[in-house]
Amino acid sequence: MAASENSSQSPSVGGTTSAPPASTPTPKPTANPTTAKPTTKPTVKPTTKPKNPHNAQYYALKVEQKLEKLGYPVGDADGDITVRGRQALCAWRETNGMPISRKGLTLDEAYSVINATAKPTPTKADGIYVNKTCQVLYQVVNKQYKRIVWISTGAPGYDTPNRTGKVWRKYAGAHESSLYEDAYMYDSLYFLKDRPGIALHGSRVNSLIKPYPASHRCVRVLRPQIHQIFADTPIGTTVSVYGKYVWS
Repeated sequence: MAASENSSQSPSVGGTTSAPPASTPTPKPTANPTTAKPTTKPTVKPTTKPKNPHNAQYYALKVEQKLEKLGYPVGDADGDITVRGRQALCAWRETNGMPISRKGLTLDEAYSVINATAKPTPTKADGIYVNKTCQVLYQVVNKQYKRIVWISTGAPGYDTPNRTGKVWRKYAGAHESSLYEDAYMYDSLYFLKDRPGIALHGSRVNSLIKPYPASHRCVRVLRPQIHQIFADTPIGTTVSVYGKYVWS
């Protein structure tokens, strides 16, 4: 007999009939992973900023290394800014248009030095400049700072006068002072005709070039720096002495 068109039974593969499949249980809804509550509490954020990993000695060392690289002599670059390092900082301040002093290093100055790539271009004409405040000498050649060196000007009672003159006499090598017996001068550059005994010169030993005024009115310069300055300084070169050393 043919199946009735109104039959409630469903045809199966092969022309036979079978009971409808058993119903599958409806799964329980699961939580949305994006809205699920975390099973662990988040890490509590610190209430204070982390400490700077670099201390004062770190910055001092970096500053000394950069100053030395740029041509500002500091002595031993060991993270301890001594009186020699303060001379270099004093020169750095002057050449960068800052107030001139031999005070210690500030953090802003440390960043300024560390980020520098070269010495600034001098605003002064070619010549030799003796800064008594810093106890340093600048040699400007072809509109560049060719050398920055330590010097020692006149001690109290023998002050080196603040004057501008021109090199009028050069005396190569060693010779005895015309004013002081057994005081030998090296590669002397005389620059004040009305004060003929005053000169830039090297001394018998470099230990006489103190980080403070200690000469008898002359400007003592380290050797062999004075020899190099002597060679680069023709007659007629301007020499300017300025500033004041404040004893602390």
